Amino acid sequence: MADASTGGVTPAVAGPSGLPGRPSPLVVGVGAARGASAEEVLALIEEALREAGLAPESVAELATVDGRAREPGLLAAAARIGVPLVSYAAEELAAVEVPTPSGAPLAAVGTPSVAEAAALLGGGELLVPKRKSSARPARVTCAVVRRRTEDRGAATTEDRDRDRDRDTSTDADMDTDMGTDAGHDLLRHHGDAEVRDDGAALVDLAVNVRANTPPPWLREEIAASLASLAAYPDGRAARAAVAARHGLPVERVLLTAGAAEAFVLLARALQLRRPVVVHPQFTEPEAALRDAGHQVGRVLLRAEDGFRLDPAAVPQDADLVVIGNPTNPTSVLHPAGVLAGLARPGRVLVVDEAFMDAVPGEREALAERTDVPGLVVLRSLTKTWGLAGLRIGYVLADPAVIASLERAQPLWPVSTPALAAAEACVAPRALAEAGHAAHRIAADRGHLVAGLAGYADRGVRVVGPAEGPFVLVRMPGAEGVRRRLRELGYAVRRGDTFPGLGEEWVRVAVRDRATVSGFLRALSTALG
Repeated sequence: MADASTGGVTPAVAGPSGLPGRPSPLVVGVGAARGASAEEVLALIEEALREAGLAPESVAELATVDGRAREPGLLAAAARIGVPLVSYAAEELAAVEVPTPSGAPLAAVGTPSVAEAAALLGGGELLVPKRKSSARPARVTCAVVRRRTEDRGAATTEDRDRDRDRDTSTDADMDTDMGTDAGHDLLRHHGDAEVRDDGAALVDLAVNVRANTPPPWLREEIAASLASLAAYPDGRAARAAVAARHGLPVERVLLTAGAAEAFVLLARALQLRRPVVVHPQFTEPEAALRDAGHQVGRVLLRAEDGFRLDPAAVPQDADLVVIGNPTNPTSVLHPAGVLAGLARPGRVLVVDEAFMDAVPGEREALAERTDVPGLVVLRSLTKTWGLAGLRIGYVLADPAVIASLERAQPLWPVSTPALAAAEACVAPRALAEAGHAAHRIAADRGHLVAGLAGYADRGVRVVGPAEGPFVLVRMPGAEGVRRRLRELGYAVRRGDTFPGLGEEWVRVAVRDRATVSGFLRALSTALG
């Protein structure tokens, strides 16, 4: 059960349940005292599974109470196993009848057994009743449930309903609910939520779309396409233009309604056993995979390593690996050779290059590589050109993969105005303008990073070297700072909705020097 590559329990195979010859998934409920180590958690789970004769590869998730879902020991244990850490509100767990009650957890969180209640909440058969770790004092309890296929489906539906409810919450609601909802990864929370209701009153440093876009010439191209709206969209010219921009045959190109649609197509079209997402990064890949019924493994990169990828952390048997480059929100640009080295026979390697055109010279890009087996590169035209409301992106991959994704698309998935924008944005004139913009962004980012460094004595730290049109910042009391910034007229992106980050993180979009200077003055006030 021990595995040197993951430092603990062998990662679970993240395949579908209920298939012939495959056991139904196991849910391990975990109760933990604050400060419990990953080693104690993993040792107890290993012992419980071994003594019950259960296969560790059948573990599909760890479950706990919301108040413990940000515990580093639990997060690290789930990451080493390669399964999500799911959490529930204390009142939900309190409604579950448990066979092994105890007074201490009842007094602390209102349920007589966090481990049993969390494991049983979605239904299923209790295989291992609550047991305690052998450490003295014992700081961890666990229980194991075999989730029946029908129970799992019901739980998944409930989880999705709960996530949808959170998706429609206002920013104020999310701030208020942090005490109970912090443990859930708010995968569908994005930067636009920071400015959705009162954006007109805020300077937007939360959304990673280049300011003052789209440019006039692009608006004119889009407007001219409106005369053709009576005809069904014809994407052949735009597809050929994108292929020519990268020096690829058209069979390797698929146009999509933004890069986000591409993640949905990948999740639906590919037959996957064990998808893995490298975090922290854009959360839509994992959300799309979950929505398609996949159990998703995570590789959590560490702040102390500068969020750089250690290829050895990626499980060898992962048949889908998703990583961003440069990565949102860390702004880390991974070497192309390191990412290409993740390719394996039978593995799909998805590299999200949505922000690569903001990197001068697009160094470390893999978009034009055809020698990397299983490589799928995603590009977006919405960030640099200010087309988030138009939805246009594309996929570059082997023709067989492109054909599979295309079959999963609806008819006419990309509108005529979006096709016109795509063709215009890959023309030589546009590429030259994007190149100039990338250099301006780099200069403006340098001004932002230098200004933030001036608050180092107040605990402000920037992840570096930053290479994207945004920076990831760690600061004490970031949640309160973010609220005070809003009062001062500036919106930044909360970081705690990215798996692997906590409440002390925020993401700040790069803007022009005047805007950045105003933000830095406001930050000084917000830091108190």
